[in-house]
Amino acid sequence: MHVLFTGGGTAGHINPALSVADYLKNQLPEIKISYIGTADKLESKLVPEKGYDFYTIDVAGFQRKISLKNIKRNISALAKVITASGKAKKLLKKLKPDVVVGTGGYVCGPVLREAAKLGIKTVVHESNAIPGVTVKMLAPIVDRVLLSTEDAKKYLKCKNEPVITGNPVRLEITNADKAAARKKLGLDSRPLVLSFGGSLGARLINEAVSQLILDNRADYYIFHATGKSGYRTMLDLLQQKGYTEKENIKLFEYIADMGDYLAAADLVISRAGAITVSELQAAGKPSVLIPSPYVAENHQFFNAMMLKKRGAAEIIEEKDLSGQRLRKMVESLIFDVKKLKSMSDNAKNKLIIEANERICRVIFDLV
Repeated sequence: MHVLFTGGGTAGHINPALSVADYLKNQLPEIKISYIGTADKLESKLVPEKGYDFYTIDVAGFQRKISLKNIKRNISALAKVITASGKAKKLLKKLKPDVVVGTGGYVCGPVLREAAKLGIKTVVHESNAIPGVTVKMLAPIVDRVLLSTEDAKKYLKCKNEPVITGNPVRLEITNADKAAARKKLGLDSRPLVLSFGGSLGARLINEAVSQLILDNRADYYIFHATGKSGYRTMLDLLQQKGYTEKENIKLFEYIADMGDYLAAADLVISRAGAITVSELQAAGKPSVLIPSPYVAENHQFFNAMMLKKRGAAEIIEEKDLSGQRLRKMVESLIFDVKKLKSMSDNAKNKLIIEANERICRVIFDLV
């Protein structure tokens, strides 16, 4: 059996695919897994690291805001769509997968469209309650649409009745052990604040965490992932303000082995993408969520509110974010063991823990 995955651009599209791929491989060691992504995005790093065969097509998204610059970009994107479809078709004929599974991002559009035309079984998974443009376009032509929540159904016109699966969570997250992770990372008894702004980073979060780092009294750890474009800028900013390297502070561009770091954390600062929220729930982690205001339908805010209402998270909207406010919130939580325990228990509430199993059942049923 050969399952081909496609999806990319951000970790929110890539990690669900890798989660399901790992689950399939764990269940059927002889299964063949391959992946089509783009050469210049995060999937080109993460997929090969997992040991899966990786192939690329060149594709770009369309800009919605009208400007002369964006019109030129859209003309270029249209040309890439045409050539990407041709390349996808050639790869599909060469690889001959039994099923193609897409998890969002522009790259999965031409791959799934061409797979459907060739009569290959097709599946697309939507992690958000409000589906993205690519999934909306694919829903009428793919064999199965998989949704994280019932709420997403009303936005889609599907070829067949969609299946509610929840969001897949990587085995490294669900199987991680806190004590073992802390030992592996060389941590003492001080609590750990883990922070990140998503795989591409977030400038305002980096700036706020910079202040948190500068004010830190060494009584807790701060491990922060800056994102691809923010590492050098954040390090320069800290050094300009007199920061010197400290043993309880670590900066990363991207944390690949998130399972260990998330397991070891006592409090997480992050965006509120659907996959991030699912992983926080699966790991039972208290969080301070800073929803991105730049996403469709402001869906990250509603993701964050879901955890806040359950008593699992606090929210700082980006318009209200400052280093001082973040520090006050973190320090009101990080040493309150009883509060953190309550938030952790609440985080796990109502998570669909068998999402990988549900998705794989759909894949097997199609073959």
